[in-house]
Amino acid sequence: MEVTDPQFWIAVFQIIAIDIALGADNAVVIALACRNLPENKRNQGIFWGTAGAIVIRILLVFFALQLLALPYLKIIGGLLLLWIGVKLLLPEPASESGPVVKGGATTLPGVIRTIIIADTVMSLDNVMGIAGAARDSLTLVIFGLLFSVPIIIWGSKLVMKWIERFPVIVVIGAGLLGWIAGDLLTGDTVSQEWVATRAVYLQWLVPAACSLLVIGIGKWLTIRIQKKAQMSMDLLGKD
Repeated sequence: MEVTDPQFWIAVFQIIAIDIALGADNAVVIALACRNLPENKRNQGIFWGTAGAIVIRILLVFFALQLLALPYLKIIGGLLLLWIGVKLLLPEPASESGPVVKGGATTLPGVIRTIIIADTVMSLDNVMGIAGAARDSLTLVIFGLLFSVPIIIWGSKLVMKWIERFPVIVVIGAGLLGWIAGDLLTGDTVSQEWVATRAVYLQWLVPAACSLLVIGIGKWLTIRIQKKAQMSMDLLGKD
């Protein structure tokens, strides 16, 4: 497609819309993962997490069609995303100074690993959208990938500021990951046709159930961990 072709600009606007939708999900994941890093390492976490996300998307653009045809891939990805959602709600291990209530990884490598795993799973369908909108134009694919960078960086910083003011966003973000996981479970090649023809209601019921499951398990485990941490502190106090 030439720049003067109206279809080129239609594709550009389509890619921008896809990037905004894709970047919003990724911004939430990066913000949740980075929120417990020390202040001086948060920007590093955002930068390397975004860099890893872009590299993953580049690879997925070239292999998405083959990957999406693999049976059980989305199911495995959905289960991984459920685990990540629960993990982001869990508190850190207790320290000597007292129980800690923050959640997620607290080291830069751990944060980057969490971001890359989550982004890989979440980007499967969305990258297909970019590749489809680009209509085999490498220029448009590159534009789509580059355009997503500032959206993710700016979005993740904004979400982190919101989290500091409204901690409930952490729970909402984990629930969002659960919802996306449910979409993946019902959209796999081995389940999609059966769901579409025999149980359409599962297309919203499974994501909703997975969202509640992540929040429920995360909260339950958090209460258990905090109780154990408090008991340990009480025993240390008696000694």
